[in-house]
Amino acid sequence: MNNVISILGCGWLGTALGKSLLRKGWKVKGSSSSNSSYNKLEMTGISAFYVKAKPQALEVDYNSFFSTNLLVVSIPPTRTKCVEDSYPQKMEQVVKKVEEIGIKKVLYISSTSVYEERNKEVKEGDEGSPQKPAGRALLKAEKLFTDNPNFQTTVLRFGGLIGYDRNPARFVQRKSEVNAQMPINLIHRDDCVNVISKIVENDIWGETFNAVCPEHPTKKEFYSKAAKLSELPQPVFIDNAGSYKVVNSDKLISRLDYSFSYNSPMDYLKEIEEWAYRI
Repeated sequence: MNNVISILGCGWLGTALGKSLLRKGWKVKGSSSSNSSYNKLEMTGISAFYVKAKPQALEVDYNSFFSTNLLVVSIPPTRTKCVEDSYPQKMEQVVKKVEEIGIKKVLYISSTSVYEERNKEVKEGDEGSPQKPAGRALLKAEKLFTDNPNFQTTVLRFGGLIGYDRNPARFVQRKSEVNAQMPINLIHRDDCVNVISKIVENDIWGETFNAVCPEHPTKKEFYSKAAKLSELPQPVFIDNAGSYKVVNSDKLISRLDYSFSYNSPMDYLKEIEEWAYRI
């Protein structure tokens, strides 16, 4: 089973990861929790399974999904009032299944929302009490995996995901006001896939990494250009200081010897601009 990987949660990121690993010769199993995404998953070449995480139990069609030495958990919290309780309970069910089957390596996809907005740079180890319930839920879930002695876990904290069909200009279209000078913490999906692949291929476990573009333009710099390229209305920018964080990815760059494909989110917009110019 050394070349078998199971991805729990084959959504926008998980499916892209699975397709990339298939091309590298891995046997990939992927899970979906809806019929429509299940059918799409089957067409990718990834072995599709139905798995739905609930606070009380896991709904699983075939336990063979968990016949793997390496499990990637890519299930984000949903926006519900009880997320701070329900999400860790769901992840607790996943941990129980990992123990039951005897999986030895887990890669848990988390988020930079686990950090408080302290108006400064944050690194791994700077976790506190996140402002948002989803951030607090993720922090609890991380500990469920990292504190368990029966398997090794590496945690990846991604910033906001951009790339392909996710138009960043639409991120702020529904907001009445956008803080102009607030720095952004984003990462392109290609870098997400490459970082995960590097961790897996180099057998790096028992670590926690931030994964965000090393450069942090302001919201005004990024979203004004994104809106212009998409021919969408310009956001209403204000100069209210607000609270923010700048997520540092130096540990990942050093430990993985990693070079970002998109060093700045602006590089992605430049790519879109060049592509539009060519056509």
